[in-house]
Amino acid sequence: MEIAIADNGSGMSPEIQQHIFEPFFTTKPVGQGTGMGLSISYQIVTEKHQGKLECFSPSGKGTEFVIQIPLQKNSE
Repeated sequence: MEIAIADNGSGMSPEIQQHIFEPFFTTKPVGQGTGMGLSISYQIVTEKHQGKLECFSPSGKGTEFVIQIPLQKNSE
């Protein structure tokens, strides 16, 4: 199953895109964000559901997050 969420904003720089799934990374001023939302989301999608969470954000063309989760867990 795949879900895509997109906006039509200004996008993100490649430098910011490299860090968005890291714990405590935030672009907000100190005290206005924990930087945990995307990190936790990434962990849930990839570790708990063996899926993928990707971000596509060409400069000036918005941002799209794509979540892919297998319908059946891989048996290991």
